[in-house]
Amino acid sequence: MDTKMKSTLFKKSTFKNLLQYVKPYKKIFYICIILAIVIAIISPIRPYIIQLTVDSAIHKTNLLPHWLSNLFPIAWQNNVLQLILGVTIFQIGFIIIESFFKFIFAYLSALLGQSVIYDLRVLVFQKILHFNLSEFDKTPIGTLTTRTINDIESINEIFSDGFISILGDCLTIIVVLATMFYIDWKLSLIALSVFPVIIIATYFFKESVNKSFTNVRNAVAKLNAFVQEHLVNMQLVQAFTGEDKEFKKFSTINNEHKKANIKAIFAYSVFFPIIEILSAISIGLIVWYIANKKMDAGLLISFILYINQIYRPLRVIADKFNIFQMGMIASERVFTILQNDNFQEKNEKGLKIPIKGNIEFKNVSFYYNPDKWILHNIHFSLNVGETIAIIGRTGSGKSTIIQLINLLYQHQQGDILIDGRDIRDFNITYLRKKIAIVSQDLFLFSGSIIDNITLKDTNIDFKEVVNIAKDLGVHDFILSLPGGYDYQIKERGASLSVGQKQIICFIRALINNPSILILDEATSSVDKESERLIKQATEKMIKGRTTIIIAHRLSTIRNADKIMVIDKGEVVEYGTHDELMVNDKIYADFYEIQQSGFDEF
Repeated sequence: MDTKMKSTLFKKSTFKNLLQYVKPYKKIFYICIILAIVIAIISPIRPYIIQLTVDSAIHKTNLLPHWLSNLFPIAWQNNVLQLILGVTIFQIGFIIIESFFKFIFAYLSALLGQSVIYDLRVLVFQKILHFNLSEFDKTPIGTLTTRTINDIESINEIFSDGFISILGDCLTIIVVLATMFYIDWKLSLIALSVFPVIIIATYFFKESVNKSFTNVRNAVAKLNAFVQEHLVNMQLVQAFTGEDKEFKKFSTINNEHKKANIKAIFAYSVFFPIIEILSAISIGLIVWYIANKKMDAGLLISFILYINQIYRPLRVIADKFNIFQMGMIASERVFTILQNDNFQEKNEKGLKIPIKGNIEFKNVSFYYNPDKWILHNIHFSLNVGETIAIIGRTGSGKSTIIQLINLLYQHQQGDILIDGRDIRDFNITYLRKKIAIVSQDLFLFSGSIIDNITLKDTNIDFKEVVNIAKDLGVHDFILSLPGGYDYQIKERGASLSVGQKQIICFIRALINNPSILILDEATSSVDKESERLIKQATEKMIKGRTTIIIAHRLSTIRNADKIMVIDKGEVVEYGTHDELMVNDKIYADFYEIQQSGFDEF
């Protein structure tokens, strides 16, 4: 099977999958199909009536069919002028009815499209929320943004200006052609003699625009990914004076986007004039034939109107077909997200028993990529209420250990036990509520302090938040801010210092009364005063809780029950501060270096 055939089959299956999301709105879908058929059937009626009306006026006799004449009084039927006046009123009413049908069709097809993409966007974002973190490691955030917004918006156009609209246009062309051949097949053949040229031009236009639109979509995805990444990391870009270099990269990607659009515009600028010229040639041939045959003027007028009814949809049908194809390409991308099985297993039937906080790693090994193991046979245990400090150089695997405890990633070898049970036996949602993490990446949403603490969970009482803040000794600090707990934080917490953001994250971590507390670089990059406040809060946080601390500053972990030194994914030292100092190995060297005023980590 060649590539083109495979692509066709895949698109058929994609369209079939897409129709599954139409099922909840099948009544609207069927009404749209019926309206498209009705509009197509009635489209030749007006030109036909105009033809008969003009010929009746010229010949001064009633040439209208009985079904139309009988709509008017007998006196009007015998009076051509009155009959023409009546037919004119009838046509006005007919135009109103036809316009009403078109309005309902346009509204319902748009409603159908918006309803489908609403459901799809909800499903896609829900799926993204439950992806394993490994999926985000290999997929740019801008790409996922494009799938969720731009690509799904393209699917809307399949319904509002694609499939049903194309069906309606094709039906209209068929009905009009049938009417023309019924009235005068010789004149129809002459009028349509340029049709083969139109078909060829339409095909090349479709192929050209389809290729351009594909390039445009790819360029949009690249732009989204690039802009997203650089806006998030703007501080880094400016810190290393990379503005000019990154601007050049952006200009290159943006230029690709411009070129793709220009190619599409060029195709439009060539295709539409060709259609206009061919339409004019068709009308010229009609006039020439009717003049030579000395046929009635009504026939001339009706055939000119018929030609316009054929060429009007032809001008846009190739464009609509490309819209449909782009929608199908977007659908394929969206379904790639929906069919991605790299998501977290919720284990809804998992354990929801009280968690005390015993933690044990038994020969745990882990990799992000099979070619490179990150952790090698990690083994340690932690009893309820104990504190373990994990230290090591950057990239040694410290943060990976806490990600495994929180089931953000799953280990490939060994066992991780909580209270003697395999960590994967627990209900993941329940487990994560019992494990609180304060990460070195202090992320706050734009909004109030209280919303950032509760994450807008209405089940959390404000008094409970205040009590935790008081217990940590930070209540007065929050009240000192303008508005107190209602103080509005700017995007990513830009209006607060690192220490202030850390304090808010502390309160958020304790709001669910966790059994296990993880502090990842909790005092890194803060001033001495903030460190003092954080240290005071930390001492109160860890009381009675099983705690894992990853720290740069070894002075903050001297009182930990256990200290584990990791190097290149392996445990190289394990014991208390005093025991490790007596060993006089890596930990002792690190400690002495920091005591001398240097920061090794």
